[in-house]
Amino acid sequence: MSELKTTVMQDIKTAMKAKNMQHLGVLRMLSAAIKQREVDERIELNDNDILSIIEKMIKQRKDAAIQYEKANRDDLVAQENFEISVLMPYLPTPLTASELDALISTAIAETGATSVREMGKVMAIMKEKAQGRADMTDVSKRIKTKLA
Repeated sequence: MSELKTTVMQDIKTAMKAKNMQHLGVLRMLSAAIKQREVDERIELNDNDILSIIEKMIKQRKDAAIQYEKANRDDLVAQENFEISVLMPYLPTPLTASELDALISTAIAETGATSVREMGKVMAIMKEKAQGRADMTDVSKRIKTKLA
């Protein structure tokens, strides 16, 4: 079992013992998403796969919070933000802008990319190296800028 999955399971037990139902609900939702993907694909997920699930869940909650804010539903915005705060600690520490630029430069050098057409090669390397540590849309923009 992956280290991240083990941590989530231990945190579920801790939340159950503490009778922290709000926290427990979010962790169970995360556990269900992990199990669903494992069942669908018939594989044991590794930490990178679980990180992508967590990133997706956080992105969904941020998008939902924006929509709820537009609809003046402060109660639902607060719930989405709470869920984000529970999920965020499972992500590794984010890369700084200078670290990200250094990784991008290294990836470009590794692939020998010279134009935006070869961006896919660079993105493949960056996805592997920066998974969970950087917003991939931001990474994509930075790569386009460097290759343009």
